[in-house]
Amino acid sequence: MASLYSSDQSSLSTSSYIHVMFTFAAFLLSASILFFTRKSKSKSLNLPPGPPRSPVVGNLLQFIRSGKPFMTYVRDLRPVYGPILTLKMGTRTLIVISSAELAHEAFVENGALFASRPAETPTRAIFSCNKFTVNSAVYGPVWRSLRRNMVSNMLSSTRLRQFQTVRKSAMDQFIQRIRSESESTEPGSVWVLKNARFAVFCILLSMCFGIHMEEDEIFKIDDVMKKVLMTLNPRIDDYIPILSPFFSKNWKAAMQVREEQIRTVVPLIERRRSDLCDSSPDKKSAPFAYIDTLFDLKIEGRETPPSDEELVTLCSEFLNGGTDTTATAIEWAIARLIDEPEMQEKMHREIVTVAGERRVDEKDLDQMPYLKAFITELLRKHPPTHLSLTHAAVRPATLGGYDIPADANLEVYLPPVSEDPKSWTDPERFDPERFVTGREEADMTGVTGIKMMPFGVGRRICPGLSMAMVHVSLMVARMVQEFEWSAYPSEPKIDFDEKFEFTVVMKRSLRAVIKHRK
Repeated sequence: MASLYSSDQSSLSTSSYIHVMFTFAAFLLSASILFFTRKSKSKSLNLPPGPPRSPVVGNLLQFIRSGKPFMTYVRDLRPVYGPILTLKMGTRTLIVISSAELAHEAFVENGALFASRPAETPTRAIFSCNKFTVNSAVYGPVWRSLRRNMVSNMLSSTRLRQFQTVRKSAMDQFIQRIRSESESTEPGSVWVLKNARFAVFCILLSMCFGIHMEEDEIFKIDDVMKKVLMTLNPRIDDYIPILSPFFSKNWKAAMQVREEQIRTVVPLIERRRSDLCDSSPDKKSAPFAYIDTLFDLKIEGRETPPSDEELVTLCSEFLNGGTDTTATAIEWAIARLIDEPEMQEKMHREIVTVAGERRVDEKDLDQMPYLKAFITELLRKHPPTHLSLTHAAVRPATLGGYDIPADANLEVYLPPVSEDPKSWTDPERFDPERFVTGREEADMTGVTGIKMMPFGVGRRICPGLSMAMVHVSLMVARMVQEFEWSAYPSEPKIDFDEKFEFTVVMKRSLRAVIKHRK
C-alpha cells in the first residue's frame, strides 16, 4: 500500500475535473444510501470483529490517517480484535488471520475451499494477463496446468540439480564482485542486499531463458522488472474505483511499463526459440530452461499454447518471485551473523569440517546441521514478507466460527504465527540452537502442523520453496567460507528495524566490512 497517497489531479482539465467531482459526489450519495440499506442485510453475516468503519471508504481513511505501514496497522489492531478481524477498505473486504490454528483450519483442513485468489485490480490484471500466472490464477484448470508444469518440469529436485553449474558460476561471480567492491572502499566495505540481489537475479535469469547475456543486458532487464514491481503498488483507486479518473496518468504510465516489459522480454524468448533450433556444438546456451516448458504447454480447457504476452508474464513471475525474497533473506542472515559473532564462527567451523579447503558445494549442505538450523531460524524471525499471498474462498465459507464471503480477501499476518509463545520457547530470541538440539522442530510445509509458514502452506504453498532453501543456504555458506563479516565502523550496532519495499527489508540497508579468510 505504499502508493496510497498518490494523486493525479494535474492530468485533468478544469471541465473534466468538475465532471469527476460531480460524479464522485453522486457516487457518495448513492453509495451511502446503498451502504445503509445493505447494512441491515450484512448483519445476517457473522463477520469477524473489526474497527468501526465509515460509509463507502470503510477503514481506508483510518489506515491512511494512522500514517503506519499496513503491517504495523494490522499488528496494532490484533490485541484489540483478536487473531481474526475484518477491515473494509473501500469496496474490498479484508479478513486478516494471524494464528496457527486458523491457518491450519483454512489451508490444511479446508485447503480446497480457501485455495483461490480474489479479484485483481485493473493494473495487476494487465501484468498478470488476467490472472494467467501460478500465483494469481483462480483455483481451477489454469492454475493446475501452470503449477504442475512449474513444479514437475522446473522445480523438481532432478531439474534443480541440472542447474548446479549455473549456480556455481553465479556464486563465483558473486564472491568476486564482493571482493572487488571491498578492495575499492575503505575499510573494505560492501552493500549486502544490492550484491545478493544481483547474484540471485543472474541465477534465475539463466534458469528462465538459458541464453548467454552480458552484464549490461542483465542490468537492463533487472531495471524493467523493478519498474513492474513498483507499478503494482496499490493506489486509492484500487479500493475506491470511482476515483480512477484522478489516476489516468498512473494508468498510462502502467501501460507504458507493460509495453517496455514486453519489448524487453520477447526478444529473449525469441533468442531461446532460435537457440533450440541451433545444433552447432559451440553455442553458449544451456540445454534446458523454464521457457522451454512453456512454448507448447497444454492448458486445461484451452486449445492454444500461451501467447507471447502470456510467456512474458510467466517468465516475469519466475524472475520476480524468487529474486527479492532470497536477497532479503541474505541481508538479514549476514546482519544476524555480524550481531552474533559466535554464530558466525560456529558456522565457519562446520563449513571447514565438511568442505575443507575446497569451495562449498550443494552436496555439502545436507551435512551442515548448524547451517540448516540457522536458515530455519532466519525464516522464522525474518520471513521475506509479513503478509502471505492473498487467498479467497471458492464459495461462501466459515472460518473460526465466522462467515467468510467468497469475494473477501483472506490475508495471513505471519509474525504472530512464528512468534507464538504457545509454540516456541523464548520466541523473541534469535536462537538456531533450538533446532540443533532438537528441543523444537518446524515443518515449513505445514504438513505435520503449523508453527511457521514463510512460504505459505496448503495447496497454494510457494512452489519455489526447495529452490529458495538451496539458494539461501548456498549463498550464506559461500559468504561465510570466503569472508569474516563485521559491522561498519560508523554503525557498530546492527539495527533490526524493518521497512516494507517489495519484501520486508532492513530499515537501514546493511553495509558490512569483510576480511578475506584466505
